[in-house]
Amino acid sequence: MYRLFAALLAATSCAAVAQAQHMTSTASSTPILTLDQAVAAAGGSSPATDAGRAGIEAARAARAVAALRPNPSVQSQIENLAGSGQYRGFDSAETTVSFAIPIELGGKRSARIAVADGQADRAELSAAITQADIRLQVTQLYIEAAAAQRRLLTARDQSRIAGDVAQAARVRVQAGRASPIEEQRADVARINAEAGVERAARLAKAAQVNLARRIGTPLHGAIDAQWLDRLPNAAGPEIDASADSTLAMAAARADLAVADAQVRLVRSQRVPDLNAGPGLRRLSQTNDTALVFSISMPIPLFNSGRAAVAQASAERAQAEAQTRMTALDVEQAITNARADADNAAVTARAATGPALAAAQEAARIARIGYREGKFGQLDLLDAERTLAETRLAAIDALVAYQNARAQLERLTAPAPQQGN
Repeated sequence: MYRLFAALLAATSCAAVAQAQHMTSTASSTPILTLDQAVAAAGGSSPATDAGRAGIEAARAARAVAALRPNPSVQSQIENLAGSGQYRGFDSAETTVSFAIPIELGGKRSARIAVADGQADRAELSAAITQADIRLQVTQLYIEAAAAQRRLLTARDQSRIAGDVAQAARVRVQAGRASPIEEQRADVARINAEAGVERAARLAKAAQVNLARRIGTPLHGAIDAQWLDRLPNAAGPEIDASADSTLAMAAARADLAVADAQVRLVRSQRVPDLNAGPGLRRLSQTNDTALVFSISMPIPLFNSGRAAVAQASAERAQAEAQTRMTALDVEQAITNARADADNAAVTARAATGPALAAAQEAARIARIGYREGKFGQLDLLDAERTLAETRLAAIDALVAYQNARAQLERLTAPAPQQGN
């Protein structure tokens, strides 16, 4: 009976090895969707990308509008009309047609262009921020899909092990070496393991659907689950960037530049513009014509522009303070993100290294001891449960590190160079 029991365990082990080899061969022939491919697909199909492009085009159109000069005007005026005496009717009417050209003073046009240029730069930064956010979102979904795939494989492996234990318990009970309660206990563990496979499969499918929806294309390939295992060396993540070169700081400086240009524009608007141009007057009484020239300028009596300058100056001071506050916030966020990534890397290395190896070895010894009658079933089930929990903890630790690294990459994403 002992030889039969050993042969049964050997047969199930060989079947598991063959199944693993078949799954490996199938996975190797299936195309792998990498993270970079997923990010590229999402960037090309995201509505946020379209909105960013439209914002850039609108800012460029606004720059063209700002460079335009004011339109001239044509004015027609009839005098000495429908009066009394000799001015009755149109006999003494004087008709004047004049052409006026607005002359902007105070540098208004260049100030408008400066504001439009600042807003165009800000629109390009907004598009870059959108791309960085898309990469972070896709990375997080990719991490979850890869982790769900890894959890499904772990659940299937644990279900197979639970089935082997249930079969071994059945053999022991039939041989009279164990009580029927061992078979029932093992069968409960097998049923729970099979239910765990169903839950893991459902979550893996949902994660893939969410990723496919985000990138805008169906997943024709498998997720690179091995990507989760990429850990840094003991020195920590190889990401080094100062807060000054980040997208957040570039956006804050762009807002400050727009505020500066707005102050200049408001100050230029305090200088009144001129309207000047020639005209032609026809005198109906003598049927003669004469040339006239007109000049007009508004008088800043009720609105001198001081309130507008005060408002723009206050908004500029607010933007400057916001820039300093953003610098502090970004530096603090980067420091915290680096610490989180380093701690997550330490946890992941421990969970996927010594802790996992120890759990695997304990489960292996428990299986051998249970097969030889040296350990009880509770010892075996406890070792298998510890192994399953350690595997899931290792996956969670890898997910925590990859998410922390993605957050750090988003915070330290460099701003695009001017003109790119």
